[in-house]
Amino acid sequence: MTRFVLKRLAGAVLVLLALSVLVYSLFYLAPGDPARLACGERCNPQQIAQVREQLGLNDTMFVQYLHFLQGVFVGRDYSTGVSLVHCDAPCLGLSYQSDQQVTQLVLERLPATASLVVGALVVWLVVGVGTGLLSALRRGGPTERILTLLTLAGSGTPVFILGLLLLMAVCAYLQWLPFPSYVPFGENPEQWGWNLLLPWLTLGLFESAKYARLTRSATLETLAEDHIRTFRAYGVGERSVVTRHALRGAVPPVIAISAVDLGSMFGGAVLTESLFGIPGLGKTLIDGVKAIDLPVVVGVVMVTGTFVVLANVLADLLYAAADRRVVLT
Repeated sequence: MTRFVLKRLAGAVLVLLALSVLVYSLFYLAPGDPARLACGERCNPQQIAQVREQLGLNDTMFVQYLHFLQGVFVGRDYSTGVSLVHCDAPCLGLSYQSDQQVTQLVLERLPATASLVVGALVVWLVVGVGTGLLSALRRGGPTERILTLLTLAGSGTPVFILGLLLLMAVCAYLQWLPFPSYVPFGENPEQWGWNLLLPWLTLGLFESAKYARLTRSATLETLAEDHIRTFRAYGVGERSVVTRHALRGAVPPVIAISAVDLGSMFGGAVLTESLFGIPGLGKTLIDGVKAIDLPVVVGVVMVTGTFVVLANVLADLLYAAADRRVVLT
């Protein structure tokens, strides 16, 4: 098991290095002059040249990339023209628009995204796995057909439309809740939960359709195996066969995909964050793209890419823990 873990971690490091090269290359080759973007439209050529010198844009691409890695691992200094600003590791650069350290900006926005993603994870696991199991238990009957229809409708409805429908129904028509406005957990835990309820349901219900199909297919596949027929021959009840034995066949793929989705959602919940005004990483990325704030874009992409890579490693480890045969391959 130790060798398996070390191999996965080494592979994750290589993937992150490759990702950093790709992202930084795209940053370097992006259209537009970074010095003019940082200085503003009213700057004259002399001022732009000074900003270019301060940002180190006169160096070659390779040297700039080494400086980027230096900032990530040990930190680096940035010149403001009159003084040096030190950026502690892991340093992802300075925002062109606000001169704020990108790392600090990410840390400020990360709790909002984490709150959204973890809550949605609970929703999609409970609803998705529960629906998939119920469909397997009621296979061939009207309950399965209704659940299958709901699953197909959920998977075919865009998350933005689903969020709008929930807002219109719950907030505008029924008036059960006020329109959401994000409140940090540390300020008011109760308001934090109520204001995230609709975003959790929006993202969780959208993802639960996939998990319902996955759980149903994996459970039915396990139910067709020989050892399940043996349990039935010994008189074990159908509910016990499904929940105690067949569910084990559905657990490994659900665990693996959940870990991957958990990582990808840190940067992929852009529409949900924008719809409900959640100041998370997805909204930060969109704002950075609109303002052509390249350090912010690169920093957020690197952070979300890191979450995806680490989530894949976690998925492999959880899958191996659920099925020890994976370690032997």
